[in-house]
Amino acid sequence: MEENKKVKKQVELSESDIERLELLQKANEKVGKQLSIDSEKGKLVEVDELRELIGKEFENPEEKYNIYYKGIRNLLMAYLPKGKEFKEVRDIIYDEKNIFLNLGKRKSDNNGIRGGDGRMTFQPVMNEILDIIVTWVAKSQNPFDIYRSFYELNEKHSYGHEEYDKSALNVAKAMFKLSEK
Repeated sequence: MEENKKVKKQVELSESDIERLELLQKANEKVGKQLSIDSEKGKLVEVDELRELIGKEFENPEEKYNIYYKGIRNLLMAYLPKGKEFKEVRDIIYDEKNIFLNLGKRKSDNNGIRGGDGRMTFQPVMNEILDIIVTWVAKSQNPFDIYRSFYELNEKHSYGHEEYDKSALNVAKAMFKLSEK
């Protein structure tokens, strides 16, 4: 008889334990749904979070177009030095920009083919590089400074840099040394 009492005590749960178990069971019943209060009707409404998440736009094509063409590309074309004599400098700067926009993909990894398109990258990535360009235009407009900014951005994300022939490599090193900081 005494053993039955011990077993009964072990099986009996407090009200708070029962409440916790009920909450755990309810949490497992409806994954991705949540109760919310409809302020207009004053009623509880079940919200399907998964359906709402799927319905949201993760990437806005029009916004991406504007960021890339009207922002990044337009500003670099307007403020980098023009002419044939500065083509190599511009190309090196564009390479650093494209490595970042392509999340580390380099042309030197695939015989001159990057295997990615910076115009298709994620919007937060585009916004990050656009912020750097806007700051550069507002502060210095020195092409060596924007090169250093892109170079350090790629370093920060461990993306690496393009591999150049000896003359282009010397130009890239000189640009880095001539930038301020």
